[in-house]
Amino acid sequence: MLTIWLPDMRTPATASAIGSRLFSRTGRSIFWHLLALNAVGACVVPLNPDYLDHEFAYAIEFADSALVIGIGKRLETLRRVVSMLDPSVALINAEDLPAKFPSPAQLAQSVDAHVIKDLREALIIYTSGTTGRPKGCIISNHSCFVAGQSYASSGGRLSLEEERERLYVPLPTFHMNATIVALNAMIEARGCLVMPDRFHPSSWWSDLCDTRATAVHYLGIIPPILLKAPRHPDEARHCVKFGFGAGVDSVLHGAFEERFGFPLVEVWGMTETSRFVADNFEPRRIDTRAFGKPRPPLEVCVVDEHDRPVPAGESGELLVRCEGPDPRSGFFSGYLKNADATEAAWRGGWFHTGDIVSQGADGMLCFVDRRKNIIRRSGENISAAEVEEALIESPEVQSVAVMAVVDELRDEEVLACVKARPNAEPGSELAIILLERARQRISYHKLPGWIVFVDEIPVTGTQKIRKGLIFPEDMDPRVHPQAIDLRHLKKRTVAAS
Repeated sequence: MLTIWLPDMRTPATASAIGSRLFSRTGRSIFWHLLALNAVGACVVPLNPDYLDHEFAYAIEFADSALVIGIGKRLETLRRVVSMLDPSVALINAEDLPAKFPSPAQLAQSVDAHVIKDLREALIIYTSGTTGRPKGCIISNHSCFVAGQSYASSGGRLSLEEERERLYVPLPTFHMNATIVALNAMIEARGCLVMPDRFHPSSWWSDLCDTRATAVHYLGIIPPILLKAPRHPDEARHCVKFGFGAGVDSVLHGAFEERFGFPLVEVWGMTETSRFVADNFEPRRIDTRAFGKPRPPLEVCVVDEHDRPVPAGESGELLVRCEGPDPRSGFFSGYLKNADATEAAWRGGWFHTGDIVSQGADGMLCFVDRRKNIIRRSGENISAAEVEEALIESPEVQSVAVMAVVDELRDEEVLACVKARPNAEPGSELAIILLERARQRISYHKLPGWIVFVDEIPVTGTQKIRKGLIFPEDMDPRVHPQAIDLRHLKKRTVAAS
């Protein structure tokens, strides 16, 4: 039997829409909503509570939400948003439950009664696209089962014991990791899911000891913070067997395991894939960016820009599929209202991940880079195009190109290259003005951490920006003489709890 443990009451505000769709944030109600609504054929669409009004409105409308549930300080935001929607969407305060919900028939209005139950949609997970707006990944019950089974059958350093595991996940429920992978793994293993509101360095080791966690999930930002912190009396008395995550710096990987006494198992996966690849068998390659070898039924292929396989050891795009007659089995069901994007991703019978990797002769995969126009900041996917749209409307901006730049703490940070109009004065003052205007359009984590004023942004003959030519090949854009560090201004302006 699954147990869900919320170890303290720091849980932030929850916002959820229920009906043919539902969305929510980590909180006391999200998992109960998810499981209960699934039973009546409803669908759950978890969303980021840091969204601004227009981001909430887009997500609610695009997912055809029938009901919104809110809690805490985001209630006022949600009331304002739903009041502007046409047609209107009902709003319920989760703290007032039980309330009068729509009937099961209304909640499941978008569900085809003839669809096989396992293939019925269970969630819509929004994932960043390259055209500014996030894409909604349709996740079926079958995909959820596959995610849990993939985890529970991993073996090696990721071995799960039935009715013995307590999995500590300090990650948001609007992502695949917590709500699909972790939740379904603990259902499969009859374990306990421990959900704090977010990662708290000061209480990390005390939480692990108090909850007797046997495993943790991490993002690349977590290991360096813990390594830099002073020694904690509880860091030597935990009972954690492994960490499950991605993005740990290979320079720090060994030092972390030596100090804290458990392995950080690097994995690769996407919202669209459900299954993952993991470097979970010894000897692990912790001094590299290796993330493991594929295991059945997941098949992989590394290809060049023409989808032709590359030789072992060479870099190329990672393609994945399920072996057997249905290559899409267990994967997401498609992108919501975007059949063209779904088919483009599946061209040639393989799912195109957009990640650049290399594969050794022994089958070991190593991460190299991302082909997508995506910035991966603290585990959050940020669309460069969305940030560009938020900056380009400023009258002082002639053109803009947004890209990822290395960040020692958060893996990657948002960097915006701005060509100012002739009547504008580039410098710190203008950079702050642009950032504050963008704050009205996009969530705080998407704001540029760096703005670099450049003389020219090169384009192709068809006017596509050539980001690779903005800076010399061997130059770190952060040391450009016109680079302005704005990271200290990237803070939440609306409390989420």
